[in-house]
Amino acid sequence: MRCVCWPSIPKRRPEMISPFGWSAIAVLLLYLALFFWGGAMAARAAGRSIWLFGQATGRDWLAAVGFRAAFALAALGPLVWLALSPLRSVDPLWTGQGSIFVSFAGHLLAILGAMIAFATQMAMGASWRVGVDPAAAGSLVSGGLYEISRNPTFAGQLMLLVGVALALPSLPAVIAVFLFWLSANAQIRSEEHVLETALGAPYLTYRAQVPRWIGRPGSIGKA
Repeated sequence: MRCVCWPSIPKRRPEMISPFGWSAIAVLLLYLALFFWGGAMAARAAGRSIWLFGQATGRDWLAAVGFRAAFALAALGPLVWLALSPLRSVDPLWTGQGSIFVSFAGHLLAILGAMIAFATQMAMGASWRVGVDPAAAGSLVSGGLYEISRNPTFAGQLMLLVGVALALPSLPAVIAVFLFWLSANAQIRSEEHVLETALGAPYLTYRAQVPRWIGRPGSIGKA
């Protein structure tokens, strides 16, 4: 008997985004809307603009650009990939309908990160600032999640972006995570210098007791 062997048909890369991928993008977009709303509320409470990126120069300007690019890549990059198959086909990370467990974990991480970022932003009240300005340093906030991290909003935002990258693996989403990490570290260093100058000893004590990113709960007041 002769065996008729049909040529194998190469598998097409998934062209659709999983439900958890869509959900993670929706969480990101909702968070950004709440971020701007919270900023508007803080500006009203402070009686002045809290948007300081327009005054940024040097490293702080690069950080400002990096933040914007990171969130734009995470929110829009996968959608552009979905619309343009040539870009999608050369992305080694694109899975579209990838592992449901990884996608679900990313979805949950995105939700948790968004909640932490927004809650800690609102906890700052009138002290909330977007950017760095030595003349606009707010009062020291050290309660709640600020007892385990000096930068819980950045930590939450990083979790959110990592969650999106897990729920919808793609080069834009992964690049967004690294770009945000670099930008956050650059701005944090500038903020620390400003707060040390403006707040003095109370901030130095707080900085000595609470780590930059995350640490042990209840450390304040035990040193």
